[in-house]
Amino acid sequence: MAVIPVDVAGRPYEVRVGTGLLANLVGECSGRLRKRRVPVVTDANVHARWGAAVEAALHQGGHEAAWRVLPAGEASKSWDQLAATVDWLLAEEVERGDHVLALGGGVIGDLTGFAAAILKRGCQFIQLPTTLLAQVDSSVGGKTAINTPAGKNLVGAFHQPALVLADLATLDTLPLRELQAGYAEVVKYGLLGDADFFHWCQAHGAALLAGDAAAREYAVAHSVAAKARIVAADERETLGLRALLNLGHTFGHALEAQTGFSDRLLHGEGVALGMVLAARFSAARELMPRASAELVASHFAEVGMPSEVATLGLNCDGRALVQHMLHDKKMDAGVLPFVLMKAIGEAFLARDVALDDVAAFLDRELAG
Repeated sequence: MAVIPVDVAGRPYEVRVGTGLLANLVGECSGRLRKRRVPVVTDANVHARWGAAVEAALHQGGHEAAWRVLPAGEASKSWDQLAATVDWLLAEEVERGDHVLALGGGVIGDLTGFAAAILKRGCQFIQLPTTLLAQVDSSVGGKTAINTPAGKNLVGAFHQPALVLADLATLDTLPLRELQAGYAEVVKYGLLGDADFFHWCQAHGAALLAGDAAAREYAVAHSVAAKARIVAADERETLGLRALLNLGHTFGHALEAQTGFSDRLLHGEGVALGMVLAARFSAARELMPRASAELVASHFAEVGMPSEVATLGLNCDGRALVQHMLHDKKMDAGVLPFVLMKAIGEAFLARDVALDDVAAFLDRELAG
């Protein structure tokens, strides 16, 4: 098992990466479960696959699970589900010192974390991420949020978990498409600041997706360690360093919005396409070699992921996608910063990007 510390001021915690962590849930939580009934928030798909195992692990340790099972999918990150979850936690008489368990992917982690952040002005929660995307990205760092009609993750709070248990066994039950979506966030850490890790992904990404246990553990632990360093240095994204983690997300969120935040385009797929677009836009501005940008696209294509926005059939123009970007939470004094690249492994925050240029670039990409 790999143990990665996240040294945020005032609330340091550990991310543990290994196989069998859910089976030893009570032992891993080491005294954090104070009451017999333990509130667990999950979705219907995860509950069907892992509910019995979690219930058995809690029972073995002298506890019982109190379940809140949400519909699977991005639509559960809503005002209605947030309100209902908070009301449920109040009915369960959750206190500030109690720990709510978030068992699932990014949707469950984001919603549960936000509910914990606002319940009684801040309760404890533990992340039990069951997707590759959640294990390497959304479960670490304390960003919690819901979506609104205006855009993705526009209402939320910074609220760090007390512990993250990334059980690699859960990856064995994921559909390939979900694994691929999470893999985009793995590749992101190579592109934004670690060229050697991107080259590792080129060599081992296919094996990771095919089930190679050693590759999966290395990728998750390495990605978490990279994010932990950035979060510790810039927890609330005030220095610009943590903003680099948004590589591909400004473009990707616009694509997600255009597809209605639906299964038509998973978040990780949007991020992968977003990173391709960020690389190509960087090349168009002569910031990085065109060949390097195409290397990003070709790698995603080689592992079976979307790599060309033209194939989505969006039936819109670049201006429509830019309109979605205007709701981006990173907007500052009317300026939308973009994470661009000077090379593979060297991302930076650009504040001089004209949205007309972005729209024209997107028109070319949409045309194929």
